[in-house]
Amino acid sequence: MNAAAASADPILVQATRGGIVESFHRGALAVVDADGAVVLALGDVERPIFPRSAVKLLQALPLVASGAAERLALTDEELALACASHSGEAAHARTAAAMLAKAGVDASVLECGTHWPYNEVAQRELVRRGEEPSALHNNCSGKHSGFVCLACDMHGREKGGESLRGFLSGYVQPEHPVMREVSAALQAATGWDLAKSARGVDGCSIPAHALPLKNLALAFARVAGGVGLSPEHARAAKRLREAVARAPFFTSGTGKFDARVMTRFGERVYCKVGAEGVHCAALPERGLGIAIKMDDGNTSRACEVVLAALLQRLLPLADADAAWLGGLSDQALVNRKAIEIGRLQASAVLAAR
Repeated sequence: MNAAAASADPILVQATRGGIVESFHRGALAVVDADGAVVLALGDVERPIFPRSAVKLLQALPLVASGAAERLALTDEELALACASHSGEAAHARTAAAMLAKAGVDASVLECGTHWPYNEVAQRELVRRGEEPSALHNNCSGKHSGFVCLACDMHGREKGGESLRGFLSGYVQPEHPVMREVSAALQAATGWDLAKSARGVDGCSIPAHALPLKNLALAFARVAGGVGLSPEHARAAKRLREAVARAPFFTSGTGKFDARVMTRFGERVYCKVGAEGVHCAALPERGLGIAIKMDDGNTSRACEVVLAALLQRLLPLADADAAWLGGLSDQALVNRKAIEIGRLQASAVLAAR
């Protein structure tokens, strides 16, 4: 990131202790409608950033739009997992394995890599059983299982001479037919020519495309109501939002911000975190999309606070829901003796106007 650009972004979150600001987090955000009109912009919303895992629903559009999800009879839980950065809990791993089984393959085809579950209880359970983690425990295994399901469906429909294993090999590469479909969906939803900006490699080995926050917010406004998407992608976005609302645990995991918000608000809010301080959301009743990027890459401590404050500002809320979100946008900081030692708060620039 250009240091000058970062310093120009406003302070969105601050931590206080003893009545003074101890630290703060700068960032940028965009709120856009499906026609591309900017409802709210703070900071630099034109600078391309890597959205990372925040765009997993967009990356899952071809799985549903192609008909593969229906032909494989993927459930709400499985479709939610295809959009997930999950905690590696037992139910997550089982669900990813079930998706692969429906496609006639197993976890050996996954190219996302392996790491220990993010959930501490799940970690300890593996250790207790004397087991090592597998690719199924990778937080991106649901997304990759979705890619594999799409690939198996494509191979079956094309009935080419190449073996299924041969076709699946390298599905994470930019020129593989699966990744071409995924990139095309991302480009169509955001209205951004992916050839115009940087391309890197994501943590799970798929291509990572840099996009302006304004275009990310546009994509999620389109996801919110289908306006601006092709008929096939509009239907896919609706199906994925419905699945996530019915099975929010599978999008993240126990105690996670996204699962908690979507459990409370159902189809009123779709939200998805990404690494390095990115968060995106779709608000169907308002027809709005949100994209947030924290300059310091902070996620749970900063961009979740910002998103909670934006939901307070943008949604019509019952008193109980407003109070619940207020507990996320203005949090007590406690020490290991459960003594309140300060607060983590959205800054005044995010207050409703």
